[in-house]
Amino acid sequence: MPTNRPVRVRFAPSPTGELHVGNIRTALFDWAYARHTGGTFIFRIEDTDTERVTDEYIQKAIDTLKWLGMDWDEGPEVGGPNGPYLQSQRLDIYAEWAAKFLAQGDAYHCYCSADELEAVREAQRKANVAPGYNGHCRSLSPEQIATYEAEGRKPVVRMRMPEGETIFTDLIRGEVKFDHNFVPDFVLVRADGSPLYTLAVAVDDVLMQVTHVLRGEDLLSSTPRQIRVYQAMGVSPDEYPLFAHLPFVMGQDNAKLSKRNGETSISWYREAGYLPEAICNYLALLGWSPGEDRENVTMKELAELFTVERVHSSPARFDMKKLEAINGDKIRALTPEEFFTWSLPFLVNAGVHTGSEAEVALTKAALPIIQERITKLSEIPALLNFLFVSNFAVEAESLVKISDADSKKILTLAHERLSGLTEWSHGTIEEVLRAALIEELGLKPRIAFGAVRIAVTGSHISPPLFESMELLGKEKSLERIASVR
Repeated sequence: MPTNRPVRVRFAPSPTGELHVGNIRTALFDWAYARHTGGTFIFRIEDTDTERVTDEYIQKAIDTLKWLGMDWDEGPEVGGPNGPYLQSQRLDIYAEWAAKFLAQGDAYHCYCSADELEAVREAQRKANVAPGYNGHCRSLSPEQIATYEAEGRKPVVRMRMPEGETIFTDLIRGEVKFDHNFVPDFVLVRADGSPLYTLAVAVDDVLMQVTHVLRGEDLLSSTPRQIRVYQAMGVSPDEYPLFAHLPFVMGQDNAKLSKRNGETSISWYREAGYLPEAICNYLALLGWSPGEDRENVTMKELAELFTVERVHSSPARFDMKKLEAINGDKIRALTPEEFFTWSLPFLVNAGVHTGSEAEVALTKAALPIIQERITKLSEIPALLNFLFVSNFAVEAESLVKISDADSKKILTLAHERLSGLTEWSHGTIEEVLRAALIEELGLKPRIAFGAVRIAVTGSHISPPLFESMELLGKEKSLERIASVR
């Protein structure tokens, strides 16, 4: 059902590791919806799993969203009127609500041990019955409670699920029904007093006045539990958040995306040389469409165009080649200064570049000749290494290709003709080499220029040859050709 309330959405990861494709696709849709509607984007950290969530992963989650250009209106480092935004700092709030639910009779203490619960599950499996809590502790007498406590049992807090069903309208999937026979009483608080996701997420969404919950389809089954918590909190149905469960992202093998078939942390893509806007552009297309068969979308355009109505319910397939193509398009769209800014860290980190003034000038001159040829920034060091290396050597694989007599003849003639050049520019270099190797020797360009390319750059894969030689300079170019001819 529609809501007239100002839109408030939240991205609430539990960073037990680095953020992955699925996390970021969810964050992106939340961010885009908030920006499209003029609403509020809340960044909340679910860190109650103290054994797995670390400060390092929390900081990496913050840094990742910043790098991707997803600014938030409330959350870590920003603050806001509904903080704190780390669940570990909200434990008293959850404890207070759990106590209210117990006092109201919406929840109860459950003393069943892990072994007893497993025995129930095993009996259910054998009877081919839907697994779930059997309600053993729902109506304990004072005497039974006293006995359990005398045994030293520490209870969990369970929410009572009423008979009937939960019905809600998913903004992507339409009407969804859950029969409560398949939604057993669930745990809100562990025996050690720590809250579970189902309690914390629902309480936070209500107190932070979240109006829309955009999240992965894998969380669809938890929705009736959250709605049950809203009911116990006394929230009117017309004030429940509206849910939109995003489609699964599948790998090329049609299985749900995982580390086995392509799911990788965003930091991996960052280190591999993908631009943040390319990542966001591609992830936006996984389950959503801007219409008119468009594939190139900027963050600004995404904010302008994004609507939940355009999100598909069918699974999306992750295609690394498509991401690479989009990344290549984004690289080619960079201005020369932007391209230099993105490229320099890759050259420095690879040890190719020291960042000196002379090398910066050479890099700025060299980058335009490769900008059209790469799909990832990580390709740059290998392509430009020949310009900066102090101990130049032709790579073994390529050296084999120019060890025959014909190659020696090509290189000898090239060295002879190039030595006489008084103007060292890519135009004059090309003119001389074409005249000598193509017209005089009658060779095909691939063979003639291939030998020179390997001699000058050290590899059979390089930037455009004549421009590369101009940048390298006459002296070095001739020295390298002489060393292998």
